[in-house]
Amino acid sequence: MTTMKQFHWFWAWDDEKEEIWLREMAQKGWHFQSVALPGNYIFEQGQPRDDFYRLDHFVDNKNSKADYLQLFLDAGWDYVGEMNGWQYFRKTAVNGEIPEIFTDNESKAKKYQRIMLYLVIFLPIYMNFIFLSRRSEYEGMVVLALLMSILMVFYVYAMLRLIMRVSQLRKKL
Repeated sequence: MTTMKQFHWFWAWDDEKEEIWLREMAQKGWHFQSVALPGNYIFEQGQPRDDFYRLDHFVDNKNSKADYLQLFLDAGWDYVGEMNGWQYFRKTAVNGEIPEIFTDNESKAKKYQRIMLYLVIFLPIYMNFIFLSRRSEYEGMVVLALLMSILMVFYVYAMLRLIMRVSQLRKKL
């Protein structure tokens, strides 16, 4: 079997673009096998297929994950894998019908809200680290605090983009 490694990055608010990219790869005969941080994908070459991929964000204990995954398996989805809380599912199109895991915009909005909650939980830890680093007399910590402050801009940007995505979906209700 021929495999291919490919780097591909996506943002949480652009997961639909990621799903489209994975489908296009399958249509070219490259079938998604696994992914590891930071966006290192492995594909296996085969016959082109019209596979649809859907992503969901789920972080929980192993017991509830088994129940969570069973819902998708019962609905005919193949579980492909996980990267940093992102769960990857695959289903081949039948009679041109586009399969969805979220049937309404409210469910989609809740997915992005779960991601925002995840970010909000880590925000105080992140802020505290920056604050303590800036107060340090060790020069390396000051540089690290500056870098962390720059990354905070991206953190806030991500939160704003997720809020906009939720708002966008709610307007469609």
